[in-house]
Amino acid sequence: MGVVAIIVMMLKSVWVSKQAAGDAKMQELAKYIADGAMAFLKAEWKVLSYFAIITAILLGYSGTLVEDSSPIIAVSFLIGAILSAFAGYLGMNIATKANVRTTEAARTSLQQALKVSFNGGSVMGLGVAGLAIIGLGSVFIVLLYIFVPEGVAATGVEMKTAIEVLAGFSLGAESIALFARVGGGIYTKAADVGADLVGKVEAGIPEDDIRNPATIADNVGDNVGDVAGMGADLFGSYVATILATMVLGQEITSNDAFGGMAPMLLPMLIAGVGIIASIIGMMLVRISSEDGSVQKALNLGNWSSIIIVVIASYPLVTYLLPENLSIRGFDFTSMDVFYAIVVGSIVGALMSIITEYYTAMGKRPVNSIVQQSATGHATNIIGGLAVGMESTVLPILVLAAGIYGSHYFAGLYGVAIAAAGMMATTAMQLAIDAFGPIADNAGGIAEMSELPKEVRGRTDILDAVGNTTAASGKGFAIASAALTALALFAAFVGVAGIDSIDIYKADVLAGLFVGGMIPYIFSSLAIAAVGRAAMEMVKEVRRQFKEIPGIMEYKAKPEYDKCVDISTKASIREMVLPGLIALISPLIVGFTFGPEVLGGFLAGITVSGVLMGIFQNNAGGAWDNAKKSFETGVMVDGKMEYKGSAPHEASVTGDTVGDPFKDTSGPSMNILIKLTSIVALIIAPHISVKSHDMHSKNTQPPIEIIVDSNLNEVAKSN
Repeated sequence: MGVVAIIVMMLKSVWVSKQAAGDAKMQELAKYIADGAMAFLKAEWKVLSYFAIITAILLGYSGTLVEDSSPIIAVSFLIGAILSAFAGYLGMNIATKANVRTTEAARTSLQQALKVSFNGGSVMGLGVAGLAIIGLGSVFIVLLYIFVPEGVAATGVEMKTAIEVLAGFSLGAESIALFARVGGGIYTKAADVGADLVGKVEAGIPEDDIRNPATIADNVGDNVGDVAGMGADLFGSYVATILATMVLGQEITSNDAFGGMAPMLLPMLIAGVGIIASIIGMMLVRISSEDGSVQKALNLGNWSSIIIVVIASYPLVTYLLPENLSIRGFDFTSMDVFYAIVVGSIVGALMSIITEYYTAMGKRPVNSIVQQSATGHATNIIGGLAVGMESTVLPILVLAAGIYGSHYFAGLYGVAIAAAGMMATTAMQLAIDAFGPIADNAGGIAEMSELPKEVRGRTDILDAVGNTTAASGKGFAIASAALTALALFAAFVGVAGIDSIDIYKADVLAGLFVGGMIPYIFSSLAIAAVGRAAMEMVKEVRRQFKEIPGIMEYKAKPEYDKCVDISTKASIREMVLPGLIALISPLIVGFTFGPEVLGGFLAGITVSGVLMGIFQNNAGGAWDNAKKSFETGVMVDGKMEYKGSAPHEASVTGDTVGDPFKDTSGPSMNILIKLTSIVALIIAPHISVKSHDMHSKNTQPPIEIIVDSNLNEVAKSN
């Protein structure tokens, strides 16, 4: 199915490339954007290549230290890292082609503009899903051949080693995703804030006006942050979800026709079905007239793909799995696994619906921010913060119910397979998500090319819907992160040889609190980085307006490259510290205080990170669409208010505050949650109870800690 995804992706890419790219001015602007995006990726890849090589060497060495590990983990790590980076490149490459072609299509009709932009997003969605399945599947098959030639009948050190090496693949994917998401987010928001504050507020010109020196950097940012960063992000999420299910699947006691491998194969097959379902859903995204609802068209494709996955999962589950299964003393049936998949799909759908409600134009939450903009900047900020905090309630209740329900049906495997079912339509979710930045870029090119207002009007319709779908996609991702983290957490507990996380212990409770703090300091660093980079951008834009006469009269050309250079250097410099905190903090806690304290630490990160992610994503999305409400005209206190009014200026401030929330720190939370859990899983053999006892009690016979079916420790002298 991965090969099918790549073939369809190539066909769509060729179709997009063949569409008209507009006049010479439009193509020149598009080239500026494409060149700037590629320059950023090259600079980012240079830094990340050093990180990847050093990490691979350390992983290879660590793989020689304990019996449940292997130096091959270094190879799988590099494969995951390379594919994650390539997934981001695929999305950015097509986005920089689709943007100008969407602008040209918008000169014709809204239907054609949607078709071009959505097909551009589809290329990215199919590319990410296809690469993930091909990469993970290939590594899995090779590892089985090397380590487990007899299937699960050869469980023990061989299977544990194979799982750890698979975790290395996921670690590579998630590590690159984190740096790409944070670096790209800093880039895009530094440019966006500079363009907004100086261009819109001070100079009184549109942010995408060709006279604005930051406008090219702003449009480049849409590609490197919202497209390339997002592609690497979803690649990592997709891989981590499948991995978590496979890790728990190898613990299941079953007697199936596949040598006990069926529970491990199931999530990959569901992902394959998800690709076919996504392709069908993509075919349904279309509107028939200028006044057709773009949101309804996207929803039709999305819901159709989800329903197809649920229906197709039934024969898969009943064919692959035997009637009776068991994991860690929890007995369940194959039908219980199917019910868990249904629960996961319902959770994903509800998360999307709730997020859409809190971030869509015309709904009560966004309207409340619009109304509070009438009394100034401060009340706009207060309103946005309140909406963001309120928006955590329903998603958390849905998520809690989903965890309880999926566990009720199939134990910890049920939680993992629920996440796998939810993420099966990643290709469709990413296509919906990626079309928004393409439309945003298209609007920028329309503005800079001084095309007729109806062209910008069509791209603005797509962009506003894109803001809502982007927020929904982030809510979807954070829900899957929570379920996946729980599954990875369960796998970590098993490998580490502990039977519980007792928060009554002072050190474990301390770890819980420290873990809860990590998302806050991570967010602080990411947001502060945007602020520092934005200050540099603001100073540069002001300097150009002051020192280059004739810019405002269209007689002189701004120095766009200076702004692009500022964003590139700032993002590369500032992405390092937040990324290192995510990678190093679980290592310090695990090796210093042991597996149980690390378990408390992971629990703190997961709970705090989910709440922070939902809050920041939804607050930022609501602020953004409150601003867009004024750009289309909205009733405030009985009076129609438009762009340029005092309430609109207040909404611009709110949108500026929300930008790093929704595009830098907020979407990084789901990567942070999963990355720390994967790091913990990889170091588990090194800090396990068994490993600790063997190294700390050299005068006594080695003690092996065995966890029985009821999670009780049984000590057995060797």
